Amino acid sequence: MDKIEWMLRLANVKGLSGHQILRLANMLHSASHVDDDLLTMQRLNETQRKQFNTLCPRQLTRTRRWLENPQHQLLSVLDNTYPPALAEISRFPPLLYVMGNAAALHTPQLAVVGSRQCSHYGKEWGGWFSQQLAAKGLTLTSGLARGIDGVAHRAALNASGKTVAVLGSGLKHIYPRNHQNLAQEIMSNEGALVSEFPLDTPPYATNFPRRNRIISGLSMGVLVVEASLKSGSLVTARYALEQNRNVYALPGSLGSEGSTGTHWLIQQGALLVSHPDQILDDLHSSLHWLPPTQPETIYLQDSDDVPLPFADVLANVGDEVTPVDVVAERAGQPVPVISAQLLELELAGWIAAVPGGYVRLRRACHVRRTYVLV
Repeated sequence: MDKIEWMLRLANVKGLSGHQILRLANMLHSASHVDDDLLTMQRLNETQRKQFNTLCPRQLTRTRRWLENPQHQLLSVLDNTYPPALAEISRFPPLLYVMGNAAALHTPQLAVVGSRQCSHYGKEWGGWFSQQLAAKGLTLTSGLARGIDGVAHRAALNASGKTVAVLGSGLKHIYPRNHQNLAQEIMSNEGALVSEFPLDTPPYATNFPRRNRIISGLSMGVLVVEASLKSGSLVTARYALEQNRNVYALPGSLGSEGSTGTHWLIQQGALLVSHPDQILDDLHSSLHWLPPTQPETIYLQDSDDVPLPFADVLANVGDEVTPVDVVAERAGQPVPVISAQLLELELAGWIAAVPGGYVRLRRACHVRRTYVLV
């Protein structure tokens, strides 16, 4: 039995702790012959022995063929290339399928997670946080899902940084399908795609909570951008706490469903963050290579020489979607007049038109509502 075969068989066994996985892996690595008696001595019950002895020959053949590509790797917990941060958690996966740059798994990582149905607020601030953190040298780790996951991966790439995507499916089933190009860009820019599931595993719903422990386990901390109280992002945060990782939460608007989870995390003791430097400062004691953070004004770094048009109108556009008639009512002006002014603000880059109205962009967040009439 060669290494690839015993790795696949070991991965089939369910309910093993990290200590048991290590003991079994060392035994399989050195044993010349494996039978039921040897597995019984290793305290595997009947079900676990059956799982070990059940391996589809086609899976073994497909895996060997897949490994012929130099960009494909299969990492066992005994390999030096296995990420050491992940090996610290109590139930680490016995093997990892990796496409791309496996060395990215050894870099300091921060997980960024959030809602699949994120708001414009979540996209704007989640993207900005991710871009700033990637530019400072952190590898951003997420789940390649729609919403905040995709925003974080894309922002890291835009900052010429590294990013790692942990999938809830086999690596032959990139999910969601509309992120296949994003997955290819991640690999092309020194990042990696990672999965513990066999190559042909579909994206079953039960896989995603399991993959969340890997997202947090690879990382030094988890940033939650937007999440409801029943969000999978809170599952990742819970894993992070169990794994002794830091949890950071981005506050949101009151009344927004996407803020209920992050506000609950803050109530439970997660660090409220309003600037990426707060995360870097918190990690600085263990990341000695990070440059000291410099004080900066978060809202004014995109300042322009162009004067701000219609400050009284902009002051009445919120971070959440604000309908045109609400802006008009607040500003005390007719809707046709307000519509023309909003269009000019949009063309100048101060606000963005979204379904249902307008939202202000990050560069306009220093403009306070000093002209509110209602």
